[in-house]
Amino acid sequence: MSRRARVIGAGMAGLSAAVELARGGFAVSISEGAAQAGGRCRSYHDPQLGRVIDNGNHLVLSGNDGVAQFLATIGASDRLAGPDSAEFDFADRRTGERWSFRPNDGRLPWWIFSKTRRVPGTTARDYLRLAALTSGKRGQTVADRIETRGVLWERLLEPVLLAALNTAPADGDVTLTAAIVNQTLGRGGKAMKPRIAEPTLAAAFVDPATEWLAARGASLALGERLRAIGFDGDRVITLDFGNGAEPVAPDEAIILAVPAWIAESLVPDLTVPDDHRAIINAHFAFTPPPGTPPMVGVIGGTAEWIFAFPDRLSVTVSGADRLIDTDRSELAAAFWADIAAIHQLPPELPRWQIVKEKRATFAATPAQERRRPPAATRWRNLFLAGDWTQTGLPATIEGALRSGATAARLARDARLL
Repeated sequence: MSRRARVIGAGMAGLSAAVELARGGFAVSISEGAAQAGGRCRSYHDPQLGRVIDNGNHLVLSGNDGVAQFLATIGASDRLAGPDSAEFDFADRRTGERWSFRPNDGRLPWWIFSKTRRVPGTTARDYLRLAALTSGKRGQTVADRIETRGVLWERLLEPVLLAALNTAPADGDVTLTAAIVNQTLGRGGKAMKPRIAEPTLAAAFVDPATEWLAARGASLALGERLRAIGFDGDRVITLDFGNGAEPVAPDEAIILAVPAWIAESLVPDLTVPDDHRAIINAHFAFTPPPGTPPMVGVIGGTAEWIFAFPDRLSVTVSGADRLIDTDRSELAAAFWADIAAIHQLPPELPRWQIVKEKRATFAATPAQERRRPPAATRWRNLFLAGDWTQTGLPATIEGALRSGATAARLARDARLL
């Protein structure tokens, strides 16, 4: 008889846990409080644009092992698009200067000696100083390890680390930064090829996962929000979804894959990150001209990254608390001004949509890193999943998928009876 598992939450972490459990022979049921699966990585038809859009633009890299394994398992490895080599385009909004950062594939970074591959205005010696970011002590920030100014900082490190940490990079936890550096630059350009879900996040990550799970007998209940958990001794014994307490079978594992603040409200004495940072995304109903780069980093503009999809142009701004209360029409105008200048497009504002996520991720600071709980809990049949748990990474798709797989493995190996 199959062992049973209940996954609460169908975001990236919950879907990852469910897939790993089903792969291991568990009978899986999933409960999701929202009207659709995907969590923050959701796609939907926006009537204002007349297009299907993602709530946010989520970039992954070719070296994201958790992403690769998840997509391979659900048969969706072909749902990511990107260049054959690591190449990142940048444009300076103030000067009009453009360049590409192009690390070579191998681990030996000979690219730092090439003026056509490194950031203009930098020298090979500048990059050698990055060794200080490959390690660090608990509690240290990026500013404790390197100088947070200069050409390399402004034109590469700050925008890239801001996107990865969703936190002012100088204040970022150095152990999380070291994980990013070691798993990208430390592995060479082969691990740094940018990958974007096409045509949408749902088509790449969510729909194939739910279809794969359904084909293996897993159930998915939407609009089913967990209200309370009942505990007795070292076990979870009941779950309440609003219609009274339902008993948990003695051999059933519970994976709680919900946002940190919801988990905190459900689990006694749980410490979780409690400081969050915003992300703003903007989408424009404008078909990019042929040859438009799929992604451009913007220096000195309001936009930070511009993404080109077959039927739209989109903008992402990380650590966006400073802009979160700005009028949406003002944001749209400022973002389009950046897009129009960089891609040489007409200045007239097309139809647009602004998506604000006030609590997009936890702040990747040393103080918040210390608040991240492990996947295991003091209850033998309860396990936590989410990018806010102890993944060793900042809040990313890669971290969320790894957290789900970790929780599933713990559930598989646990003695529930």
